[in-house]
Amino acid sequence: METIEILTILSQGEDSLNQFKKNITNADSLAAEIVAFSNGKGGNLFIGVDDDGTVTGLSKEDIQRLNQLVSNTASQSVIPAVNPTTMIATVHGLLILIVEVPKGINKPYQDKNGVFWVKSGADKRKATSREEIQRLFQSSGMVHADVNPSGLTVADLDMPYFQRFFEKRYGEKLEDQALPLEQTITNMNLGIAGELNLTGALLFSKNPSTRLPVFIVKAGAFPGETITTESYLDSRDIGGKIADIFQQTLSFIFANITHVQGNQTVNSAGDPEIPRIVLEELLTNAFVHRDYFISAPIRVFVFVNRVEIISPGHLPNNLTVENIKAGNSNSRNPVLASFANQILPYRGYGSGILRALANYSFIDFIDDRDGNLFTCVIKRGKA
Repeated sequence: METIEILTILSQGEDSLNQFKKNITNADSLAAEIVAFSNGKGGNLFIGVDDDGTVTGLSKEDIQRLNQLVSNTASQSVIPAVNPTTMIATVHGLLILIVEVPKGINKPYQDKNGVFWVKSGADKRKATSREEIQRLFQSSGMVHADVNPSGLTVADLDMPYFQRFFEKRYGEKLEDQALPLEQTITNMNLGIAGELNLTGALLFSKNPSTRLPVFIVKAGAFPGETITTESYLDSRDIGGKIADIFQQTLSFIFANITHVQGNQTVNSAGDPEIPRIVLEELLTNAFVHRDYFISAPIRVFVFVNRVEIISPGHLPNNLTVENIKAGNSNSRNPVLASFANQILPYRGYGSGILRALANYSFIDFIDDRDGNLFTCVIKRGKA
C-alpha cells in the first residue's frame, strides 16, 4: 500500500473496509475485528491511528508485539483460522502497522467464544438472530434455505397437482410406485420423515401460507410515481403454491399496465406495453433466487412510469449487476431450482436476465446490499 493511498484512507475516515486503532493489547478485541472483516468483504486494520485519522504512531517494540499478537490471534482465537498479512508503514515520521484481512472463503467465522461478528458500517456487531447466522452459513454454500423444514407434511400436499407433476417429470404414475409416499418425497429431496421442506411446501402443498405466511407476493398499483397510503388503484396479497402466485402476479401486472393495439384490429386485446416474456423471466428469477432465510414477501409495484419487482436478499456471493447482465448466475436455492424448470419458465442457464434485456432494454437492476434487497425496475411508456 503506497503512502498516498494510506493518507487518502486516513483523511476519509473509517468505513466498512478500514478501521483505525491507536493500539491493541487484547487478543479477544483483535479477534472480533478479524472475524468481522472475514465475515464481510475483508478490510484493513490501521494500528497506531486515532479514530479521527490522526497518526499517533507505534514504537518498534509495539510493532514486534503486535505482529506476534496478530499471528497468534488469527490462528488460535479465530475459527476457522485465517491468514492476515501485516505491513509496517511510516506516516508523518511515525510508524503504523496495517493488518490486511482477506475476505473469508470459509464463512461463517467466529471467535473462540463462539461469537459471530459482522461489520455494521464502520463498526462491528454481534450477529445474534437465527436468520442472520443462517445467511452467513448460506454464503459459504454450507446450508440452503430451500431444504429447511416447513412445518407442513405429506398430508398437506395437493395430491392431484403433485401426481400430475410426478408423471410429467418421471413418465410414471405416482400410484404405481412401490415405495410409500413419505419415502418418495424423501428420495425427491422434497422433505424427510413425512415433513415437507420449503421446496416441497412452496411448490406442492395445497396452501403453503398456513405455515409460511410471509412467502407471498404483496402487489400494489398506484396512480403516481411513489407509494401512497391514501390512494391506490389496486392492491392484493397473493398467496398459494408458487405456480399459482406466479400466474396471479402476472395477471395483476397486466391488469394495471397499458395494452397497445399496434396493427391489430380494434377488437383485439392488444399487446402489453412490457412484453410478457420480460415479466415472466424477471418474476421467475424473483421466486427461484430470492433469499428464503429472510421472512419477507416479494413485492410488486406498478407505478405510472415503471414496474418494480423487489426480492428479499441481495445478489449472492460475488455476483454483481454487471455479472448477471453478462449471463453469470449463482444458485441460492439449488433444490427449488431443480424443479422450477417444469413449473415456471425457468431454464437455469443464467439466461433469464439476458432474455429479458434482449426483448426490452429499458430495465434497471439495483443490488441493495445494505438493505438486503434486489430490485428490477422496468420502465413504462417505451412501447
